[in-house]
Amino acid sequence: MSELDNVIHQPVRLRIMSALVTLDPGGQMDFIYMRDLLKLTDGNLGAHLSKLEEAGYVKIEKTFVARKPRTFISAADKGRDAFAEHIAALKQIIKDTQG
Repeated sequence: MSELDNVIHQPVRLRIMSALVTLDPGGQMDFIYMRDLLKLTDGNLGAHLSKLEEAGYVKIEKTFVARKPRTFISAADKGRDAFAEHIAALKQIIKDTQG
């Protein structure tokens, strides 16, 4: 049986991973777009992304577009797998409580 993932289970990180896994594998989301989508501050989003990056769940690419710094985030394969297992664990909890 799958188990809940303590890194992903935190509500903001769950929302981040939910947004990223909707993208095709290798697809990226712009930091500003994600910040606005999830209604977070730069600092709050950055802190949660760091935690996910440390776990190997996301990849962060910093680059320049038209001489302006931009940050792009994508779900790593490990993160996609962990998210799928986390969702499976949640579904199992629901199933078990329904008898």
